[in-house]
Amino acid sequence: MELNRRIVVLGGGESGTGAAILAQKKGFDVWLSDMGSIAPKYKELLDSYGVAWEEGGHTESKVLAADEVVKSPGIPDTAPIIQKLKRKNVPIISEIEFAGRYTNARMVCITGSNGKTTTTLLTYHILKSAGLNVGLAGNVGQSLALQVATKDYDIYVIELSSFQLDNMYDFRANIAVIMNITPDHLDRYDHNMQNYINAKFRILQNQTSSDAFIYWQDDPIIEQQLRQVKVTAQSMPFGEEHQKESHAFIEGENIVFECGSNNLVMPRSELSLKGLHNLYNSMAAGLSAMLLDIKKDVIRHSLADFEAVEHRLEYVATIDGVRYVNDSKATNVNSTWYALESMTTPTVLILGGKDKGNDYNEIADFVKSKVKAIVCMGKDNTKLLDFFTDKVANISDTHSISEAIASARSFASSGDTVLLSPCCASFDLFKSYEDRGEQFKEIVKSMK
Repeated sequence: MELNRRIVVLGGGESGTGAAILAQKKGFDVWLSDMGSIAPKYKELLDSYGVAWEEGGHTESKVLAADEVVKSPGIPDTAPIIQKLKRKNVPIISEIEFAGRYTNARMVCITGSNGKTTTTLLTYHILKSAGLNVGLAGNVGQSLALQVATKDYDIYVIELSSFQLDNMYDFRANIAVIMNITPDHLDRYDHNMQNYINAKFRILQNQTSSDAFIYWQDDPIIEQQLRQVKVTAQSMPFGEEHQKESHAFIEGENIVFECGSNNLVMPRSELSLKGLHNLYNSMAAGLSAMLLDIKKDVIRHSLADFEAVEHRLEYVATIDGVRYVNDSKATNVNSTWYALESMTTPTVLILGGKDKGNDYNEIADFVKSKVKAIVCMGKDNTKLLDFFTDKVANISDTHSISEAIASARSFASSGDTVLLSPCCASFDLFKSYEDRGEQFKEIVKSMK
């Protein structure tokens, strides 16, 4: 018990609530403060554990009296209260860092600009199918801290954003996975790409020679960064082509996994997830499972029966011969690149939202070759209209989801696909990318 040390938790969402409950159970003097409002379910949970909390603003005297602060990942370092804490030299850590102190479970940690949610859920699915005592945490599932406080798992599969990695210092990933690194959240990183890269590579800190590092071998940013950092863990790159160091690759019509003397060969056609990006997700998940000594038949079966992630290239309905696909989770340009790469029919693309310093040149060639119309959907579509007007035959300017879908429907013909893959954050018109995707699906299904 660590009595009398004062822990202040900033943010009363999934992450903060879990951290506060863990702190309470470990005997800290704990108090939670949220600048906004706390959802009723979290208030009830905090109350049930006797955790004191406030909402609608921070009582600075209480916050600044902390011995240590656990900061929710959504709070930027530029927030005034964080700046004041830094001036007082109060240690600020993430919920993941805090939770890691109180468990000896093995950690499979997955990050990347795109694909990390699918890879995390797929890895968890394989381990769960193998009968392992495994928890799912980070950006998906319950908070790691809440599970450490209330469960006793042997392994955790954790999706980590750059924001979570920013305030992790002693936490150690036994298996670290970086799917890819492309420009994203640059508004949070002083519009300096190297700052964002450094955040992602924090997943490797504290690894030992007994740990593993799985990464996409063809990512130029990862390759360049690896020339500048020392990797202590066993490196296990994967990619489309078999290179000297590859541990997963394509050979003919098969996907090949190599883990030491242990090999697994599986026909690509049997993978439940289609498209090149999902091939990489399957490679990373499969290698993670092999490192944990999961039987080959379990890995093969799990890769074949996994159900796709909601809001990621999610088929919604076919109406008047037009397929509607919800890819609301595509909140950056590279994610939309993968979505367009997988399109095999003429596409009406719905783009737009809160621009995070996007460079749309990355998808320009796909737009010219695959997209018959673009529907811009956002409060201010000026940047999109300026960039894409001369690249497609049809383009429209809309400011709501219903208006966007109506416009997309007018452009689409039987045999086409209407693809919601916004490239942008959702916060201009929606609460979250999930809210955006749910509204899209609801309206599309009502059109039948």
